[in-house]
Amino acid sequence: MTQRSEHDSVQDIQLEHLMKTQQDVWRVFRAMAEFVDGFSTLSKLGPCVSIFGSARIKPGTHYYRLAKTVAKEFVKAGYGIISGGGPGVMEAANRGAREAAGASVGINIDLPHEQKPNPYIDPDKLITFKHFYIRKVMFVKYAQGFIVMPGGFGTLDEFFESITLIQTKKIHPFPIVLMGKEYWGGLISWFKARALEEGMISKSDLDLFSITDDPKEAVAIVKRFYKKEVHGPNF
Repeated sequence: MTQRSEHDSVQDIQLEHLMKTQQDVWRVFRAMAEFVDGFSTLSKLGPCVSIFGSARIKPGTHYYRLAKTVAKEFVKAGYGIISGGGPGVMEAANRGAREAAGASVGINIDLPHEQKPNPYIDPDKLITFKHFYIRKVMFVKYAQGFIVMPGGFGTLDEFFESITLIQTKKIHPFPIVLMGKEYWGGLISWFKARALEEGMISKSDLDLFSITDDPKEAVAIVKRFYKKEVHGPNF
């Protein structure tokens, strides 16, 4: 390789590095735009709870009906409903909110295949995000409670992140309710038999969430919490 070609190769590497750096800088601005859009829309809401659960649950099934009932009960109690904006439990939650004449909010995520906004979201309360981490910030900041229906990895991610943030005092505590004792029972048993028994968590960590099958009890848990707390963003 000649001296000239070696020089050109170094310049090419430097140029490629500069282009990647510029791409990262523009990525920051795109993320900032998503934060601004989310904050400006969701900060106008009154008290809301987020209802999480699987996108794969079909209309007419037990958990779909349960999610819709939970949403209606919370609307009756004066809360709006926030969902992930897609099908399954998310659709059921927004549908329950719509049928009960409550605020129906969708915090959607742009995915290549399965995630399209469901038709029960208020048109002025639909936000679609590209980045999962920004979307999760919106849930945590603006929901006065998390109602966690049966679901998969995404649902578990929301549940574990929320209890971790509360446990480590990074956000103001808010009520978290698991719906479905049969579905979540194995996980709770594992918490007690392994994580707690082996000292990975403290006994008080099990108080960071509640579990029930009763929509009215879920509402009562949230209302009881806010007898001593003020509704508002969690950080």
